[in-house]
Amino acid sequence: MDKIRYSKPSLTFPSQLQQLIDRGLIVEDPDKALHLLESVSYYRISGYWYPLLSDKQLHIFKEGSTFETAFQLYCFDRELRLLISSELEKIEVAVRAKMIYVLSQKYGGFWFENLTLFKDPDKFKSQILGKLKEEYERSDEEFIKAFRDKYSNPFPPSWMIMEIVSFGTLSKLYSQLAPGKEKRDIAQYFGLPDSVFSTWLHSIVYLRNVCAHHSRLWNRGLSIKPQSPHSPRKVWLNNREVRTDKAYFALSMTKYLLQTVNPKSRFTVKFTQLLSKYPNVDVKAMGFPDNWDKEPLWQV
Repeated sequence: MDKIRYSKPSLTFPSQLQQLIDRGLIVEDPDKALHLLESVSYYRISGYWYPLLSDKQLHIFKEGSTFETAFQLYCFDRELRLLISSELEKIEVAVRAKMIYVLSQKYGGFWFENLTLFKDPDKFKSQILGKLKEEYERSDEEFIKAFRDKYSNPFPPSWMIMEIVSFGTLSKLYSQLAPGKEKRDIAQYFGLPDSVFSTWLHSIVYLRNVCAHHSRLWNRGLSIKPQSPHSPRKVWLNNREVRTDKAYFALSMTKYLLQTVNPKSRFTVKFTQLLSKYPNVDVKAMGFPDNWDKEPLWQV
């Protein structure tokens, strides 16, 4: 199919609102709608009225569709991202702590400089170690500046540098570790085989970025698909036929890890309260199966 040049004009806020009305969207409060178009943007909110379209080519809305319905989906999605972000922070901190401890106990504080510990030493040196160097030199943390001023080492020990590297870099570092007892011990602490844990870390980095960039999560198809564990050590889903590229799996993955990281977590309570607050949200769009709340995972 031949491509064409984009030619749609930029519309004023009143024109944007009128276009929505002309396409069949009911706007109960025009002043509120105009304010939201200006402060949130037409394009960002459009992801939430897309399910309300009967003709997705001509952008014609289903009968009875309202601006408020789309806005409520936007609000739900925002609160969902905030909830997940809070839990992912705890998981990220726990992963850092466990990696630092296990590898430092076995190989010393500068284990990450030992290229023999990694599957592809050349790749690790050029990509991961180079990234560590960049983040070390760029950091303005007081403890990092104090180390640079006092010591001649090219890097500080892992319990310092691993606190300043991005979680994406940490995920890649774990993935690059050669198979061995320490790599397995780190994963098994979280109740997973190392091969599965590696894909979960990658997925958490992606999920964290979706939340951090305020991107739509509610009915999103996630491009990073984590593996589903075959023999999990902790309570997991009985229904293994769920899609791994939808929000339900990401939430279940978060819930699973919290059994280790924060056993008294109120994540399930907070999530069910969020659903009660927005009763019109269709959880099936998030990949939730029937009777999901009866799963043992969602009851621990």
